[in-house]
Amino acid sequence: MTTADHAHADDSVRAVHTDAAPAAVGAYSQAVRVGGLVFVSGQLPIDPATGEFAGPGVREEAAQSLRNGAAILDAAGSGVAHVVKTTVLLADIADFAVVNEVYAEVFSGGVLPARAAYQVAALPKGARVEIEFVGAVVR
Repeated sequence: MTTADHAHADDSVRAVHTDAAPAAVGAYSQAVRVGGLVFVSGQLPIDPATGEFAGPGVREEAAQSLRNGAAILDAAGSGVAHVVKTTVLLADIADFAVVNEVYAEVFSGGVLPARAAYQVAALPKGARVEIEFVGAVVR
């Protein structure tokens, strides 16, 4: 299910929601669509079916964060093939190589998205990875 606010003009700002990804917990949207772009909020490795973290390791956390982002991108009329930029936040930069392996399974071939990766002091709920996405809207 996708919902949108102010869905009148192509340049309007619209909130995107899907039950296929964890609900936003706080004063933000899962994603915002404006013009030809969708901006997906940082996705924690929460399984939307259970509300629990994927695990036990960072590989599983990265895969779940990517699945959550993919579901939201799809709900917004985009998809992983249309991602133009990601931001990867890590609790420990030593996990970068493992996260990059999982990331490369999703983003391979064609035009790869621009990306930034950072180690941060802490992530919500003790997560080890969080991923933001910017995608082109194609439908």
